[in-house]
This record gives sequence, C-alpha cells and structure tokens, in this order.
Amino acid sequence: MTRPALLALLTGLALLTAIASLGLGAVPISPARIWAAFAGHGDRIASAILFDLRIPRTLLGLLVGAMLGLAGAALQGYLRNPLAEPAVLGASNAAALGAVGALYFGLAEINTLLLPALAIVAGLLALALLFLLAGRSESPLGLILAGIAVSTLAGAGISLALNLSPNPFAAMEIMSWLMGSIENRAYSHVWIALPCILVGGGLLLFDGRALDALTLGEDAAQALGADLRAVRLRMLLGVAIGVGGAVAVSGAIGFVGLIVPHLVRPLTDRSPSAILLPSALAGAALLTAADIGVRLMPTSAELKLGVVTAFLGVPVFLAHLTRARRLW
Repeated sequence: MTRPALLALLTGLALLTAIASLGLGAVPISPARIWAAFAGHGDRIASAILFDLRIPRTLLGLLVGAMLGLAGAALQGYLRNPLAEPAVLGASNAAALGAVGALYFGLAEINTLLLPALAIVAGLLALALLFLLAGRSESPLGLILAGIAVSTLAGAGISLALNLSPNPFAAMEIMSWLMGSIENRAYSHVWIALPCILVGGGLLLFDGRALDALTLGEDAAQALGADLRAVRLRMLLGVAIGVGGAVAVSGAIGFVGLIVPHLVRPLTDRSPSAILLPSALAGAALLTAADIGVRLMPTSAELKLGVVTAFLGVPVFLAHLTRARRLW
C-alpha cells in the first residue's frame, strides 16, 4: 500500500472511531441528536453527555493512543527491538509512580491537577536518572539496561506505596488508577496532556531518517551523518515528555506501543521512518475503539482500559514468539 493511501485510510479510521465514541455508550446518542447538539438546539441530556463526558474522553483516547503508538514505533526503530515499548525506558512506570505519590499523600484531593503534574515531573526525573545510569554510551543495550533499572525502581516504589497505604480505600484508588482509564476526564485533562504530547511527538517524528540509518548499524549511521547523541537526547526527551503527559491523565495503559507498530509494519516498506506517523494514527484509532468496547461490555462495573489493552497484547507476543521459533 502506498504511503498516502495508508495515511488516508488510518486517518479515516481514527475519525470513524472518534464519531462512534461520541454516540456509543451506556446511553446511546443518535447521529441526529449529536448534530442537533453541535448546532446548539439539541436536548439538554444529550448535550450534557456529549460536551461534558464524551468529547473530553474521545479527545484523550485519540491523543493518548497516538502518543503511545508513536513512542512504541520510535523505540522499536531506535533500539532495533521488536518488543520495545515506552515501558522499556521506565517512562511509564516512573510517571505512574509520580501519580501514585499524589494519591498516597493526598495531594490529588487538594487539587486534581497535582496528580498529572507529579506524573510528568516523575517522568522527567526518570529521564535524568536514565542519562546518569547510561552514561555516555550510545549503544541501545546500555539504554535498555538502564531503562530496566529505572522501571524496576519505579515499580518497587509503587509496590511500597500499596504496601504502606494508610487504608484500604487508598489502596483501591491507587490500584484503580494503575489499571488505566479515560473515564470521567474533563477538558482540564486534555489541556494538560495536549502540550506534552505535541512536544514529545514532534521530537520523536524529527529523527525518522536517523532511525532508517540506524538499521545499518551505529557505525554506518554515523558515517551517513547521524548525530547519535542528539538522536538519543531527542528520543529520550520525546518519550519522557510525551508518554509522561499521556500516562499522567490516563493512568498506566500498556501494550498499545507494542501492538500498533506490528499491525502497521506489514502495510509499509518496513523502514522505521515509514512506520512513525501511521503508528500514531493507528494508536489513536485502536485506543478509542478499545474504549468504546469497554463502555459496551455488559459488566456490572466498567472494565479498566488498561486491562483490555493488556489482553490485546497477548496475541502479539504469541505471534512474535511463533515467528521467532521458525528461525531457531
């Protein structure tokens, strides 16, 4: 499939899931009622559901999904590892730890914006620790090992907060947030995530050609003029800022960054640069579609979005395992 055709297809798919997200849910809203609400003469119930609940939720589904898909594609290209995703560098766990800290110490009750703010700050602090541990090494292996250390440390902090939580209700609130969801989000959350995702996404999209050069190896990439230190800096900043901002408002949603590049790659020429933008569009569509599925599932309580995406990630692991076994 040609690149313009693929981008057009994925853009249309993302728009289709966004429109479906506005109309589908516990209270279905017909296209006529949606149009009337946008025109300013709809009924109050439909307008309240649409503008206060579903539009912020749909926007966050598109933004968070796009950021996670793009980050996964960029990291798989940079690390030359088909199983790479934002969690590899510890960005997701560190942002989650910041949010858990806000819940544990009751800061989120003082001001709801403190939770995402601390998540973003924790992501940036994890970036600084990652640089400290990786040192001047330009090897992807050094970054992976440093990222595992940061991720493990953040995970230990989260476990400690759960273990020492002052009461069962605090532990339940922390666990609920860690499972990931974009339910009951407001426009304030959109405005928190949007600048972080725009900055992070821009940094990741900037190095498409350098990622293509890295497929030939680090020495060949340097010979072709790629500044590997600058590429690493932009990559880490993009992941920390973009994923930190996304996780700050959605909670810990895993596997999107792993799934999406594998779905998109067969439709492209398989070069890392060709996968970046399609992965962002496909991630937006996938997460929004998963959120629609969460709303429509006949359960007594709405499932958490992170639970659904975790189940979606299992077939990708199995498919990669099956493909790898053929090469052994």
